[in-house]
Amino acid sequence: MDIKVAHLPGGVAVVTPSDKLNMASAMELREAISALVTAGMFFLVIDLSEVDFIDSSGLGGLVSGLKTARQHGGDLRLAAPNDQVKLVLELTNLDKVLVAYADSESALQAWPR
Repeated sequence: MDIKVAHLPGGVAVVTPSDKLNMASAMELREAISALVTAGMFFLVIDLSEVDFIDSSGLGGLVSGLKTARQHGGDLRLAAPNDQVKLVLELTNLDKVLVAYADSESALQAWPR
């Protein structure tokens, strides 16, 4: 898995993982999120436009990231989930917890400034 990070003003970062978000890659995402929060980036958008598959471990990585961000007064939002990701979020009811937007820009604009 490759993870791209765009640092934006105001403690905001857009994290773009690619390929599969599964047991093999979930820890890498958790570590990337933890490093960002440690660096003061508390508002995170996880852009899933390049993720073609997610499993329960991947969901665990996202939930862990949400918890980490919120413990520091921030938040985590999802952007551009594909149909498989949306279905998994809906089946697990995590679509109620992990707010998803059509794209990164929409997720960024939804935060109050």
